[in-house]
Amino acid sequence: MAPTSTGAVATDASAAANPAAEPPGQVAVPPDAWLEDMAPIDAADWNYARARHLLDRAGFGGTPDDIARLARMTPEAAVLSLVDYQGIENGRLTPFEHSGIYDPTLNPFPPTRPAATRLAAETGAAMGIAVKPSGARKLQPVANRFFYWLRASTLETRRVANWWADRMVATERPLEEKMALFWHGHFASGGDKVRDYRKMLGQVALFQRLATGNFRELLIAVAQDPAMLVFLDAGQNVKGAPNENFGREVMELFTMGVGNYTEQDIREGARAFTGWRDDDLTFRVDATKHDDGEKTFLGRTGRFDGVQILNIILEQKVTANYVASKLYRFLVREDLSPAFQERLGALLRDNKYDIAPFLRTVFLSRDFYSARSVGTHIKGPVELIVSTYRRLGLKTLPGVPDFNAASGELGQVLLNPPTVAGWAQGRAWITPATLLARGNFAREVVLPDMIDFVDPNLLPDAQTRQVNRRILSGMDITAATSEREPGGQAEANMDKNMAGAKAMANLLSDQEEFNTHYASLKGWEEAVRKIKPVLRAPAQFSLTDMVFAERAKTTADAIDLLLRRFLAVPIDDEARATTIAFLGEQLGTSDLVRARSYLEEPLRLVVHLIMSAPEYQLA
Repeated sequence: MAPTSTGAVATDASAAANPAAEPPGQVAVPPDAWLEDMAPIDAADWNYARARHLLDRAGFGGTPDDIARLARMTPEAAVLSLVDYQGIENGRLTPFEHSGIYDPTLNPFPPTRPAATRLAAETGAAMGIAVKPSGARKLQPVANRFFYWLRASTLETRRVANWWADRMVATERPLEEKMALFWHGHFASGGDKVRDYRKMLGQVALFQRLATGNFRELLIAVAQDPAMLVFLDAGQNVKGAPNENFGREVMELFTMGVGNYTEQDIREGARAFTGWRDDDLTFRVDATKHDDGEKTFLGRTGRFDGVQILNIILEQKVTANYVASKLYRFLVREDLSPAFQERLGALLRDNKYDIAPFLRTVFLSRDFYSARSVGTHIKGPVELIVSTYRRLGLKTLPGVPDFNAASGELGQVLLNPPTVAGWAQGRAWITPATLLARGNFAREVVLPDMIDFVDPNLLPDAQTRQVNRRILSGMDITAATSEREPGGQAEANMDKNMAGAKAMANLLSDQEEFNTHYASLKGWEEAVRKIKPVLRAPAQFSLTDMVFAERAKTTADAIDLLLRRFLAVPIDDEARATTIAFLGEQLGTSDLVRARSYLEEPLRLVVHLIMSAPEYQLA
């Protein structure tokens, strides 16, 4: 399928030629007429297409009824209904339900397994687990405990991501979650390094709470957030030996951008953040580790602390330009002229870094609805998944396909960005492999495989599964965890070699203080036993009901309705005709009423085709 005109708003003529494009009544706008025009659009310019564009960008899209409701409002009222969401009831959302995997003995958690077993050997206990007084593998319970928390926190972090995605699907305040997703990518930190799902959950809550609030308040809160403090090695930032990780990233990625500060500014800024620590789930300053000496930073000199450094950064003109432009690229379009970036920065500064009034101006502006801004945004993986479910009218996240597995295949693992820079956007989302994965995701939504589905939360790594199989077959721990001759013919000859393996294992077992591979297995076992399960059910929807609710009578009617529901960019006439013909071939008729009893699966095949098309990747 190919769009009629990339990013263009459909005109009356194109709607007539392609009924799937839009209802009549569109206002034709020359391609660059509204470019970089921040004046608000008039009521006469408001229509279904622009309401859909607003809902796609200020949220995750919706059903035709959702869009029509916005289209019936004035543009001002539609924008306010999305931006000023605090008064909107959101009762269907529920708090995260903890599995109960954490207890205070896990704090402080050793940085590595060697550190854990060394601590236990020196003190007699670690993480609440005592060293065995005698017998083989005296430190085994300690090693088991270490791997338990690693596995359990990983699995619970997946549940947090699943819970958050469910909120995105169910929320009546979509901009709140859309902006939280943006801040997660902007202030990126990952669960694999943080190793505490509670900290990641707290960070998500922070992004939700301050989603459209004041950037200064958000910046300070993130700088003092336990997840960020762990992720950027605050514990290693001490007086006399400052760690520059946060000092560098706060300027390079969070506020100013590359080239607007010096290496000396990084070193001096890092000194101001010395002694900043996470006290489990709270922030504190360790005065004994804090450098309160005089510092020279961005041309200013004083005995600055971390908050004062952030205030100096916010005073820089380039900071507002950088933050405003990054917001605009996420919500509107990527190609911004230097002069327009200056104007956006001025808009954010004039609003004293308050995000909500900035967004109101943006979402009402002519530039937001210009040809270059419409239908040109490549949806990120999480956005693609959530928008798919919202277009289907779902109110909860399905358990099949698994959200984390699906988003990971598409290139975005929520709560585990690849680097502190977050995820690249735009064209970086699309490669031959990820485009194929997007089609596979579409298939799993409309034609879910319930026969071969395996819960990823119950699927540890291959080595752990191999150790488990060997132990269940009767092998000793040492033999079962040996990496010599794993799999293949060795496994086939296991019975033959069992006696020799056991004999060697008995000799080695007395020499082992602990067995790491066995600890990994026991950690997985305990973690999976304690983690609350994710409900595994596919999406519940009826495409048959959807098309008949819209009074479709023919295959052409059905295709036009489905194209209108799922695509922001209209397809060309040839692609539309081919899709109509495909549905007719599947039904053996063009009469929907006659085919109603077997209509659902052919409609699902068609929707799979639509969702696999290049146009479906755009918003």
